[in-house]
Amino acid sequence: MKRSLSGIKPTGNLTLGNYIGALKNFKKFQDDYESFVFIADLHALTLPIDPIELRNNTKDIVAFYLAAGLDPEKTTIFLQSDVSAHAEVNTILQNYLYMGELSRMTQFKDKSQKMNKNAIGLGLFAYPVLMCGDILLYNADIVPVGEDQVQHVELCRDLVHRFNTRYNKEVFIMPQPVIPKVGARIMSLSDPTRKMSKSDPKGDIFLKDDMNIVRKKIMSAVTDTGSDIIFDVENKPGISNLLTIYAALKEISIADAQVVFKDCHRYGDFKKAVADEVVSVLEPFQNKYKEILSSGIIDKVLDDGAAKARIIANRTLAKVKKTVGLYVHD
Repeated sequence: MKRSLSGIKPTGNLTLGNYIGALKNFKKFQDDYESFVFIADLHALTLPIDPIELRNNTKDIVAFYLAAGLDPEKTTIFLQSDVSAHAEVNTILQNYLYMGELSRMTQFKDKSQKMNKNAIGLGLFAYPVLMCGDILLYNADIVPVGEDQVQHVELCRDLVHRFNTRYNKEVFIMPQPVIPKVGARIMSLSDPTRKMSKSDPKGDIFLKDDMNIVRKKIMSAVTDTGSDIIFDVENKPGISNLLTIYAALKEISIADAQVVFKDCHRYGDFKKAVADEVVSVLEPFQNKYKEILSSGIIDKVLDDGAAKARIIANRTLAKVKKTVGLYVHD
């Protein structure tokens, strides 16, 4: 059976964009793939974060995974930091990616431009190396990602080719990025030219928001001139974003969503329909999340997942170490 690997970084409050682009899709792979889904807590350290916030976010994400339908019997759910092979393979693989490649990564350029250049940590710069290690330790055939992470998977593919070619053997499998057909990029409700990003209280719908707040945010969403409900990102970014949200949650195409609202010529009615759909999905999801948090099963899920993940990861790490010439003793 082929393998799927996904992960979410426990920074900030997860949004509706994270649910549509990642969480709701993870469960789709667990029946057809050997599925690994982790919490990328080592990645969270690449920017300053409060330790209590990191721990709480980590626990939240496990609960979100389970609330979204991940089954620990089908999907290996684990913490990145619980599997030491991630750190070890990162140390090896950083010698096979080049500084020029890493400096061209869009996320690094975007984040570093907002920072004091004398205070940019090495971890932020080398973030894609650790991500490559995450993928390659499990020889993942597919990597479900949002559009903003495709560049990192492409870099990983370059690394696979370079590494396998250098040692003239297939050490790593070539991974393929998988992007959702609808909802790969959900935009801010307050500024539909910007991605929903965990940091805009007005424009982001957080997964733990009260349902009344969710409705208020959607009803206050920036729209566009005119009254037609059509998908036109350039001229109607606000309406296009709301259509995308509706279509993704209904699991229909954008074209089908437009048909639903072809006779609707009042933005207020359209927003209400979108709000109804969002609430119909998020309310039971939230209830399940709260139930899981109070159940006490999170530590067991993580312990069991880490034990399974270590078997695969350590096997790959041993193969890598032998390949590069490190002495591996029995």
